[in-house]
Amino acid sequence: QVQLVESGGGLVQAGGSLRLSCTTSGTGFRINFMNWYRQPPGKQREFVGSTTRGGLTKIADSLKGRFTISRDNAKNTVYLQMNSLKFEDTGVYYCNAPGVDDSDVPYDYWGQGTQVTVSS
Repeated sequence: QVQLVESGGGLVQAGGSLRLSCTTSGTGFRINFMNWYRQPPGKQREFVGSTTRGGLTKIADSLKGRFTISRDNAKNTVYLQMNSLKFEDTGVYYCNAPGVDDSDVPYDYWGQGTQVTVSS
């Protein structure tokens, strides 16, 4: 049973920082692409950033300079460091792992989400 478990969310004042973690388990293969998405209240889910197993990262243009992604392959964990948080960063943050396994079977795993609330 593949699981993606996010943690690190919570309540923070505007200008503060949080680091989210997403740990994967239950896979018999190495996951390459890992994404972070978020869903603000009453809005659609939006892309935050991504990372590959080799360390390539991408952050949504609107979040560059404040958010960074890193990864520890040995721990099967991806991190989302969020600095200078704003009220509009409030939402549920999800990690996602899309790809193809060793048998060329596509997969698209999602975590349960972690709530981030930024108070103004």
